[in-house]
Amino acid sequence: MPKMRVLLGAGLALAMLAGCTSGSTLRTYSMSYLPVKDASYTVPRIPPGKVAKKYHRALVRYDTAEKPGTIVVDTKAKYLYFVMDGGKAMRYGIGVGREGFTWSGVARIGAKRKWPTWTPPPEMIKRDPRTAKWRNGQPPGLSNPLGARALYLHNKRGDTGYRLHGSPEYWSIGGNVSSGCIRMINQDVIDLYERAEVGAKVIVL
Repeated sequence: MPKMRVLLGAGLALAMLAGCTSGSTLRTYSMSYLPVKDASYTVPRIPPGKVAKKYHRALVRYDTAEKPGTIVVDTKAKYLYFVMDGGKAMRYGIGVGREGFTWSGVARIGAKRKWPTWTPPPEMIKRDPRTAKWRNGQPPGLSNPLGARALYLHNKRGDTGYRLHGSPEYWSIGGNVSSGCIRMINQDVIDLYERAEVGAKVIVL
C-alpha cells in the first residue's frame, strides 16, 4: 500500500495530540466471536485460544482529549480504540504493518464498505506476482483480504491507500503482518463499522 504523504514522524507529537491513556477493562466481549450471519455470508467462529484474550474486544476506561467518535490506533500495543462518552472506549486487537510498512499520522474515514472488493496496488503486485490475478479486483467473500468491512482512510490529498479492515486471518491479530493497513477480526470490524461515521478522525500512533 502507498504510504501517506503527510506523516507525523514524531511518535511523541502524536501521543500528545491523542492525549490518551488506557485503563482498566470494564467488560470483555469474548462471546462475540461465535458465527455471524451477515448478508449472504456466515463469518466463522474464532476457535478459542487462537487469538490471545488480551486482544479480544473490550470496553475499557480511556482518558483522552479527543472527542467521542475518534479512532486511535496504537500500533505498538496492537490496539485500536473507538473513543466513547464518559471516559470510555471500545478496544479491539489489531494486526499492523510489518517492518518497512509502519506509519503514523492523522486521517479521516473517507468511505465505508460492506464486503468490499480488494484491488492490490501496482507496488504489491510487483512484490508478489501471485496477486496479479486480482489486478481488476478480488470479489467480496470470506477469503477476501479486506474481510467483512473496510473503512477507507483519506487525508487532504484523498485516498491514502490504507484501510481499517477485517481479515480472514484472525490468527494474525497482535502481529506485524500487513503492508500498512490495520487488520481486525471480522466480528470486530463489523462492530466498529456500526459505530464509526464517515468523516471521523483517525489517529495512528
